[in-house]
Amino acid sequence: MKKFLALILALVMVLGLVACGEKAPVDDGADAGDEVVTVTDKIAMVTDYGDITDQSFNQTTYEACKAFAEANNYDFTYYKPAGDSDAERVAMIEKAVDEGYTVIVLPGFAFANAIAQTAPTYTDVKFIALDVSEFDLTSAGLTAETMTNVYSAVYQEELSGYMAGYAAVKMGYTKLGYLGGMAVPAVQKFGYGFVQGADAAAAELGITVDMNYIYGGLFYGTADITAVMDTWYQAGTEVVFACGGGIYTSAVDAAMKVEGAKVIGVDVDQAGVIANYAGMEDTSLTITSAMKGLYPTTVDTLTDVLLNGNWANYSGKVATLGLVSGDDPTANYVQIPMESTQWSDTFTQDDYKALVKGMFDGTIVVSADISAMPATTNVNVTELGQIVG
Repeated sequence: MKKFLALILALVMVLGLVACGEKAPVDDGADAGDEVVTVTDKIAMVTDYGDITDQSFNQTTYEACKAFAEANNYDFTYYKPAGDSDAERVAMIEKAVDEGYTVIVLPGFAFANAIAQTAPTYTDVKFIALDVSEFDLTSAGLTAETMTNVYSAVYQEELSGYMAGYAAVKMGYTKLGYLGGMAVPAVQKFGYGFVQGADAAAAELGITVDMNYIYGGLFYGTADITAVMDTWYQAGTEVVFACGGGIYTSAVDAAMKVEGAKVIGVDVDQAGVIANYAGMEDTSLTITSAMKGLYPTTVDTLTDVLLNGNWANYSGKVATLGLVSGDDPTANYVQIPMESTQWSDTFTQDDYKALVKGMFDGTIVVSADISAMPATTNVNVTELGQIVG
């Protein structure tokens, strides 16, 4: 009996010591039973031609990565190549890998060769590309076997280009211009969609529309490109769709010299960006923007891959993103902005919603063929080649 009591006393003393050594639990807001997630991946982004202040492709992708990382406690940084070459892009990817980054986000078709040179080597790294087509990747030398750690999202730019062209003509503009950056597939699809949308609206109205069509050969504005835009606006062009990163600056510089001249933005809602560049207090210079969902694509992909563990659904794939809803235009990966588009009695938000619904259900068909300029019945297109290069 004495031995039993001694054993009980010893046990009580041990438990007491353990209790005295425990810290009170800290209420971190988590419910009982919540899993503790250990973040091991690190996210990096590499810029292409521009930087994270380009107010377009790079900046939007950077802001999306940063927002996701901060919201979910991931380490994130970005790298800017020293120049515009495959070797310099490869160097930044390798630097990111050397510094322990396991998910690398790469915005823009220019990354095709850099991905082909690095992805097969760094097989434990997840490469998430934006706007790098399957053709770009395979032309660079990747195969199904060597791109298992690569995912790319591309867009149906022809759809938002169509929306912008349709909107411009419905708003009453009949003298249009298209200024593309480089004649790469995404820019061509925007342009050919713009032509198709303008033609459809002109046919509905029973009018004829004139359109100048040119590529700048660059993704930023120059004095030579501005000079061409000057001749367009001064000869009667009313609105120019400036499609190619920072090339909008040349269109804006020229538009500001002609009363009533307008522009159309691209990739993101550029109304505020253009107003800021022009030193204007309102966004009246921009009638709309042909957008693609770079921000939601980035956040959605990182969420599904890192938080949901669904990399297998993305591995080795190139996904084409476009319309996901016929009822809610803002849910789509291609759209024009509800907030800044210059709605009018001749083109209302309801008109836009009807247009999107028609595209979604197949009533309105937009060609993605970029082998030749689309045939038109009510738009006279003057193709003017390329300004630089």
